[in-house]
Amino acid sequence: MASKNSSKEKSIGVVGMGSFGTSIANILAEKSKVIAYARRPEVVDEINTLHKVEGLPINEKIIATHDPEYLCKSCDTIFFMIPSAGFQEVVRLFSPYLYPYHIVIHGTKGLCLNLPKGKTLEEVGTISRSNILTMSEVILKETVVIRVGCLAGPNLAKEMYEGQPAATVVASKFNEVILEGQRLLRTDKFQVYGNSDIIGVELSGVLKNIIAIAAGALAGLGLGENAKGLLVSRGMVELVYLGNAMGGSVKSFIGLAGIGDLVATCNSTLSRNFTVGYRLAKGESLEEIMNSMEEVAEGINTVRLMKAFVEGTNMRAPITENLYKVLFGDLKIEEALQYLMKYPFSVDVDFL
Repeated sequence: MASKNSSKEKSIGVVGMGSFGTSIANILAEKSKVIAYARRPEVVDEINTLHKVEGLPINEKIIATHDPEYLCKSCDTIFFMIPSAGFQEVVRLFSPYLYPYHIVIHGTKGLCLNLPKGKTLEEVGTISRSNILTMSEVILKETVVIRVGCLAGPNLAKEMYEGQPAATVVASKFNEVILEGQRLLRTDKFQVYGNSDIIGVELSGVLKNIIAIAAGALAGLGLGENAKGLLVSRGMVELVYLGNAMGGSVKSFIGLAGIGDLVATCNSTLSRNFTVGYRLAKGESLEEIMNSMEEVAEGINTVRLMKAFVEGTNMRAPITENLYKVLFGDLKIEEALQYLMKYPFSVDVDFL
């Protein structure tokens, strides 16, 4: 095993320099040297020569590399900030260079499908919990890393980049991962909370994207705050039920990573998921929207997976099920909303 130097001397790794990865790299660079991995050589050059990403200035203490081995040897703590669609592939790329002494914290709000080789979601139809991996489960499955954490919360990348006040949750089963995340990330304008329920925190960040798409659709239809209040509160209940069925605790869903993130993304034109719903309600097709977005709206894939999960477990998740029909079928947004207004919820909250 490679020798472990004091983490204070070492650089901190950031894998993926999309908008969220760049914001986190900037925050980390306030206290530490940062080595960032980018897939595209032109992004590496732009960071190293101009100290910019996609034209936006970044901290000069951030250096970039295209070499996974160099990053893993130089850093004991690594933040993985990759969209879920490419997450497994990138983790596999890094896997040969990761050791049990590494701490890996991810910031990806998505799920990964775990099916028998050669099978697709369409072929299997319904899925169970064992067919769905959270990102921490992907890291544990693909690498020898033991100490895994995740970042979640109302972290809209544009506001973080601008240095506006914000907070996040570092979740891990290992207290030392939480403490390391807090030490590295906490600043005067960025508060970092800890949570030991990593699955609940991951699922909070994932499932709220479904409700954010629906909230965007509501705004796109020009409906008011009362309707949004209904959607967000019913969405919260659905999020808790789905999250519980997937192994998360209620406490995590009513914290910063759950309700905090839900409120932020259901009210924000900066949220990619909100934007998808808004544009759908304005008459664009899902294909048109996806083709014109620079970064992935994670909620689209989440709706697909959770609809298949709900069917496999005989649960009801009316918002998720109807959103699936809007995104992938031919249900009109207005009809889906009518259905939700009439859905026979008789009890307000029955999970506390």
